[in-house]
Amino acid sequence: MADVNILVLADHAEILGTIIRLIHKNEGWSGTGVAGYDQAEEALKKNKFDLVLLGVGVDDEAEARILRLCESIAPETVCMRHYGGGSGLLSSEIQHALAQR
Repeated sequence: MADVNILVLADHAEILGTIIRLIHKNEGWSGTGVAGYDQAEEALKKNKFDLVLLGVGVDDEAEARILRLCESIAPETVCMRHYGGGSGLLSSEIQHALAQR
């Protein structure tokens, strides 16, 4: 089992796949990708995530809904927006976010 479980929400399938692949390159990290709020809600209710990563296509309203959802059902889960960049930046962003919890 992974030490860090990450939920990635993005509406662009190719980018979502790339982010998940980059997450899985890190030993001890596991990523689950979802394409919309409803899928994210279902995943959060069924699994424990250390981090919710908001990616491409997640607008401000969806981000606010996810933040409220995490506060209500998974307050220990860190939520952050990923703005793109290479695998080094993604890894650094995730490590920084997890260090803040």
